[in-house]
Amino acid sequence: MCFQTVPLKRSCLFNEHKNSIFSIMAKVKYYYDPETLSYRKIESKKSEKYKKSFLGGIGVLLIAFFGFIGFSQFLMSPNERAQKRELENFKLHTELMSKELTVLSERLSELQERDNNIYRSYFEASPIPDEQRKAGFGGVNRYKHLEGFKNSAMITNVTKEIEILSKQMVVQSKSLDEIVGLAKEKEKMLASIPAVQPVKNEDLKRMASGYGMRLHPILKSWRMHNGMDFTSPRGTPIFASGNGRVKKAYRSATFGKVVYIDHGYGYETIYAHMSKMVARKGQKVKRGDIIGYVGNTGRSAAPHLHYEVHKNGRPVNPIYYYYGDLTPEEFIAMQKASQQKGQSYD
Repeated sequence: MCFQTVPLKRSCLFNEHKNSIFSIMAKVKYYYDPETLSYRKIESKKSEKYKKSFLGGIGVLLIAFFGFIGFSQFLMSPNERAQKRELENFKLHTELMSKELTVLSERLSELQERDNNIYRSYFEASPIPDEQRKAGFGGVNRYKHLEGFKNSAMITNVTKEIEILSKQMVVQSKSLDEIVGLAKEKEKMLASIPAVQPVKNEDLKRMASGYGMRLHPILKSWRMHNGMDFTSPRGTPIFASGNGRVKKAYRSATFGKVVYIDHGYGYETIYAHMSKMVARKGQKVKRGDIIGYVGNTGRSAAPHLHYEVHKNGRPVNPIYYYYGDLTPEEFIAMQKASQQKGQSYD
């Protein structure tokens, strides 16, 4: 505080307040007048007031406009909210469908692998190449109508997966139909191929002479013996060794009463020296049916059955066609006995 004469007091007060232009209120400003030693209100020009008011109004409008734009993003009509929910549900379902298609595709791939490597291999069918299973569709853009949407890429991918999977399933379905047909044919073939001994031979002592060079009992010379001889008492039942149709049933000078059975698939069996024939030409027979009885007719040294198996018109060793009623050990024992050289019965 200054304690000096009036002029000095004015100077002191001026020095204290010369830089003290301040605002008592936010919108009212004052300045210090050294002449009157008092504060005077700063009067704004009307143009400045209008300018500030205009700018302030523009600012308020801009804030309100952008605030409305931002807030409107969170305010939707009931229809818009429903559409948004539908789009979100559609996207979720599409994603789930894509995952399910992936799982189905993996399972189909496993089935295709088993089909080629097991099923078709077992039934001696050629495998289906991958080029055929996974062939594309080619041509123009098939998915152009799906473009232009928000989720076009996802929809297009799912549609492609569905079409590819559908095509592969059609190919696989046809393959399985073929396998079913082959299985039925295989079952028929397995039932037709000679697979059992033509007479009961449980102790394996009925087989008297095997396939190969043997001494003929009547001609007394070594000749090729194209079958196997089973010794049995006269009248012992003779069984068909596989399903088929009787091709011949007559009396021969060498085989005596003989029956020929055509089994299909290139197989034929001959049953010779019967005492009585039961089967007749053209008759269908099944494995195990009685077709005649053991005898000694024709060029034969003693009652026995001469049995032959032919494959594609040529005689083969019958020992390999008893798998239906021989264990591995019995097969080995019978094979060993059939290889012994000696005299045949016819």
